Amino acid sequence: MDQTDLRAPTRTAAVRPVTPQQRTARAARNGGEPTLEFADRVPYDAYVHASTLHTLQRPLSTDPGEMSFLMVSQIMELYFGLTCHELRQAQQDLRADRVWEALAPLRRAALHLEGLNAAWHGLRWMTPADFNRFRNLLGEGSGFQSAMYRHLEFLLGLRDPALIRPFRRQEDVYDELRAALDVPSLWDDVIALLARHGHDLPADLLERDVTVEHLPHPSVEAAWVEIYDDGGPQNHLRLLGEALTEVAEQFGDWRWNHVKAVQRTMGAKVGSGGSAGLAWLQRSMARVVFPELWSARTAM
Repeated sequence: MDQTDLRAPTRTAAVRPVTPQQRTARAARNGGEPTLEFADRVPYDAYVHASTLHTLQRPLSTDPGEMSFLMVSQIMELYFGLTCHELRQAQQDLRADRVWEALAPLRRAALHLEGLNAAWHGLRWMTPADFNRFRNLLGEGSGFQSAMYRHLEFLLGLRDPALIRPFRRQEDVYDELRAALDVPSLWDDVIALLARHGHDLPADLLERDVTVEHLPHPSVEAAWVEIYDDGGPQNHLRLLGEALTEVAEQFGDWRWNHVKAVQRTMGAKVGSGGSAGLAWLQRSMARVVFPELWSARTAM
């Protein structure tokens, strides 16, 4: 994955839309019944690779509950990647001043995060006793080590270079994360957009080192207050602010749900990856995504 040009993953084959005429012809050919015989692979499996997906669950124990833990973790990984894909598309649009076009991927990203939050429901049955039946087999494995989650945090502007150190021996993963730190976050691109649209933002803010986390700035807050003062239906920057707020809110909900899941399954024990577990997660929630969008509301 090349973080510097924000390109979407290469597709192996284009999927052509089916026209109404083609659908009518197929229905007539089968008398309205589904096609049940194929000369090669079932087309659905050729596209979705479902038969491959269902071979990727390899529990370490015989405990039947471990499958829930493992598969929900994999589902979350897919949602991390999908959300990153949408946010990179939004970045491309914002860098080209296509604000209206950026709204669609941002809204999709918020919906994907909503789905990510729903995935936690699949683990609400798990008590400490349930988790303890296979937890020791995880060794030092921990969700803390998710590279795709780090990509998501970096895109949202939550940046801590120390958190890529666990991947040093996975050179390709480490290089991708390093590259992600070296380019502006989505929030950096939003701030640059506000400046191009005439809002008074200082040069030191626009030219700052993007490898470190953005700190809230009063000029950015003032810009959002001014934007929200215009309640017209064609105020595309206000619509952008609302789309970004929804993304930030859904991501914040995911972090809170993570805290509750840890409390439910292991209390305040040390995390399997060596972190302080619950205390680490609670501290991380103090780092706010798109902070001036929230603080500006006090002055509106």
